[in-house]
Amino acid sequence: MTDYIVRATAADGQIRAFASTTRELVEYARKAHNTSPVATAALGRLLTAAGMMGVMMKGDDDLLTIKIEGDGPIGGLTVTADSRGDVKGYAFNPGVMLPPNEKGKLDVGGALGVGVLSVIRDVGLKEPYVGQTILVTGEIAEDLTYYYATSEQTPSSVALGVLMNKDNTVRQAGGFILQLMPGASEEIISRLEKTLGEINSITSLLDQGNTPEMILEHILGEFGLEILDKMPTRFYCNCTKERVEKAIISIGAKEIQDMIDEGKSIQVNCHFCNKNYEFSVEELKELLAKAR
Repeated sequence: MTDYIVRATAADGQIRAFASTTRELVEYARKAHNTSPVATAALGRLLTAAGMMGVMMKGDDDLLTIKIEGDGPIGGLTVTADSRGDVKGYAFNPGVMLPPNEKGKLDVGGALGVGVLSVIRDVGLKEPYVGQTILVTGEIAEDLTYYYATSEQTPSSVALGVLMNKDNTVRQAGGFILQLMPGASEEIISRLEKTLGEINSITSLLDQGNTPEMILEHILGEFGLEILDKMPTRFYCNCTKERVEKAIISIGAKEIQDMIDEGKSIQVNCHFCNKNYEFSVEELKELLAKAR
């Protein structure tokens, strides 16, 4: 299990924590979508966050979607996650190239620009829960921290990082989410704030060989850290030819007839994993019969 998420609590349940290492799943996304370095960093950070936010959900069928729409050159990102650590996602404009920001880092904030972050949780109720906030910096971790404070009234600290190799493959990726539970004491809050102010960036912690457990120990060791469990996280798309067939049938007989009349096979692309499904004219005729 190379990519995984750990769940933990500290300070007698006053703090809950999640940490993950996600190099392989971010590298998988980079290959699938042929993303530029800045798009890899943006998508990788959001996929990492979605994995941790997904495992906060309880039900097997619960689904989390995070969308970022901005006026920057990348346009936006969409990722989804379930409660088992499976994530998938894409960047609207995966090939975007930008110079580094003033700190010499990949300019994710510049790529996303000014915009909106939406979190949609489908937990089996009549209507999904939707929370929205503005992008504060566009660097994603700060935006999610702001989202938790404003939409869920949960004081949180979110750290996300993707470090690239010289050949533009993914060197390290991971993150953590720490949350204060209702009733956390002032003393715990101020101590945690002080500790968080002193830690290095998440990517440098990962690059020094720290596991998610070690990172949480590093931050929360003095608070009586208790690791609850660890679970795998991966890039996984559940698209199949059957599901794509259903989608084609749902567009209606007239549209399918128009495709058949063109006399050539069609290709349908899955946004999430970039896989192409081909349908011959004969197959389209079969789908037309089902659509009628």
